[in-house]
Amino acid sequence: MSQLFSLADRRALVTGSSQGIGYALARGLAEAGAEIVLNGRDAGKLAKAAETLRGTGATVHELAFDATDHEGVRAAIDGFEAEHGAIDILVNNAGMQYRTPLEDFPAEMFEKLLQTNVASVFHVGQACARHMIGRGRGKIINIASVQTSLARPGIAPYTTTKGAVGNLTKGMATDWARHGLQCNAIAPGYFDTPLNEALVKDPEFSAWLEKRTPAGRWGKVEELVGACVFLSSDASSFVNGHTLFVDGGITASI
Repeated sequence: MSQLFSLADRRALVTGSSQGIGYALARGLAEAGAEIVLNGRDAGKLAKAAETLRGTGATVHELAFDATDHEGVRAAIDGFEAEHGAIDILVNNAGMQYRTPLEDFPAEMFEKLLQTNVASVFHVGQACARHMIGRGRGKIINIASVQTSLARPGIAPYTTTKGAVGNLTKGMATDWARHGLQCNAIAPGYFDTPLNEALVKDPEFSAWLEKRTPAGRWGKVEELVGACVFLSSDASSFVNGHTLFVDGGITASI
């Protein structure tokens, strides 16, 4: 049974993995046996994260690129594969948030959200899939959100992007499953991360969240690791186009 979930001899690229959810997932995949490729735009932060992860005994590569730059992404992925070998698992985690009422939402920030949260999934997914298709196998895991299915005041454009990630995941599975790829998404609920720092520090919001979530609390990033290992492993060989909500039950209740 343990072999079903083993990631030994697999190599995983996690975008946006110098901190937060991305780093937690990278560490969890490493603990399951995977070799890790950390990604981010800030080479300094990336090097620090890689050093920390290597301290746990993991084999770690650093691959700095901007996930919103189509040509840059393709050059980075192609170059890495040529030098180091196959990327077996891709976790599309890079993302951003911006909060303000929709009627005041700056157009330039809407475009930035689209590029960071949606276009990056396409760019990195396509670059990795081209290699995976040739090998007849591969795992792509896109990080969606409870906002893939829900909305909340002040984040309508973010909700738009995460809905798109859910549907892009279905499209990836529809096009690439016949080539041996499994393409799925993880939809986190409210987790204590740098992206949510302002909300975590807001007593009123935290009290609302605890009442709204059946589990009664914020999620811990480590609680996303099991879902990621499952979707990265042979245990999910016939799971495709699925969005797995890890949210303490918030999408299950009213």
